[in-house]
Amino acid sequence: MSRILLQADRLDMRHGATPVLSDVSLAIRSGEIVTIVGPNGSGKSTLLRALVGALPPAGGRIERAPGLRIGYVPQTLVVDPHLPMTVARFLNLPHRVDAARADAALTRAGMAPHAQSQLGTLSGGQRQRVLLARALLSDPEILILDEPTQGLDQPGSAAFYRQIEAIRGETGCAVLMVSHELHVVMSASDRVICLNGHVCCEGHPEQVASAPEYRALFGTGTGGALALYRHEHAHHHHDHDHEAAE
Repeated sequence: MSRILLQADRLDMRHGATPVLSDVSLAIRSGEIVTIVGPNGSGKSTLLRALVGALPPAGGRIERAPGLRIGYVPQTLVVDPHLPMTVARFLNLPHRVDAARADAALTRAGMAPHAQSQLGTLSGGQRQRVLLARALLSDPEILILDEPTQGLDQPGSAAFYRQIEAIRGETGCAVLMVSHELHVVMSASDRVICLNGHVCCEGHPEQVASAPEYRALFGTGTGGALALYRHEHAHHHHDHDHEAAE
């Protein structure tokens, strides 16, 4: 039986006196992958921060399942490239972590060979995987990712999405992800939520792609197409992919 892990009920969020989100209701169930898309300034990051408890709502309420273990992956890892710090050491901040758990998390995130690498030498994609590994340390029931593939190229994004799908398959955790590319959504998404200060529409990727609200927001440039990352794209359709990404 799927159960509700995280729920927002008529959520209002303000930045000072400015409304950022109004009347947002959503529920994330165990094991599902939900992607939130929306233009810049639509309140996506604010919504995530409210859901994890980092920002207080101005109205409405947020309910989390009792004892809910959340793994949060922030947008980027900012590292001083001159600071000597290995991946393994980073995972042990601020508290020491059992070595076996650290190994398991690095393996799941695809970073096991890089445990002794210096953070400053890693690529953007590898840094995202380190943040992913850190989020996996708590054995989360829900993984929350804020624009995790920003700054990665198409193959890098596709590989990262495949990693998330694999983790969901192995651990059964739910995934809530904010996508920075309006028209590119992980094909494994069970639901897509379009946000623009409020929930414009939601549903299966195919339903959302044909919704007039979605077209009104995102219809320009991509012909309104909601491109899905399918695994074969990563290999065969490079040229087509790059066109779709523009």
